[in-house]
Parts: sequence; structure tokens; C-alpha cells
Amino acid sequence: MTISPKERTTDKMPRIEGLTVDMKLWRTPLDVDKFSIPHGEAHILRARCKGCELCVRYCPRDVLGLSEEMNEKGYHPPRAVHPERCVACRLCELLCPEFCIYIVEEDEGE
Repeated sequence: MTISPKERTTDKMPRIEGLTVDMKLWRTPLDVDKFSIPHGEAHILRARCKGCELCVRYCPRDVLGLSEEMNEKGYHPPRAVHPERCVACRLCELLCPEFCIYIVEEDEGE
């Protein structure tokens, strides 16, 4: 007997809408006060970008999107669509073949 993905979904499992999953914890971790979620700010060197869209496609928090403007090379560079979602994972830095994006981690006081 084969179970389709729709049949596997229960009320206990999070539902996936696009690439974002909102999860509700069933308990609060004991050390929750010791840690904070990091936040970052994406900086894009528009002139270097060749529009490969790797940073946009693989951002786990959907922070980046393509801009409407073109750079000097004729490509659409990325822009921060939802900058408040950035958790400074630096995946965009690792994936960019032209090294045109970097993340600056923000302090908690900002």
C-alpha cells in the first residue's frame, strides 16, 4: 500500500507553504534564555553580480529576491526583499560564484 504525501500530513506535522515552514514547539527548551536568534544584513556588490540567482533560490528564509533594475553587465542583481528574516546563515555568501554578496551580523543592541 502506497501513501501519498497528502495522506501523510496530519495535524501534528507542520504544513509546508512554499519553502517556509512555521513550526510550533510543543515545549520550551530549558536553555532558551541563554541563546538568541542572530540577525544579519545582506550587502550586495551590484556591479559584480551576473544574475545566476543562486542566492535567491537557496536562501532558507526567502530574504533575497531579484531586483527590477539592471547592473552595468545587464543582469538583475538580488535585493533584500525581507531583510528582517535574515538569520546570518551566510549560505548566500558560500553559493555566490562572483563573491558579490556578504552578510554583516547585527548586534542585539541594534
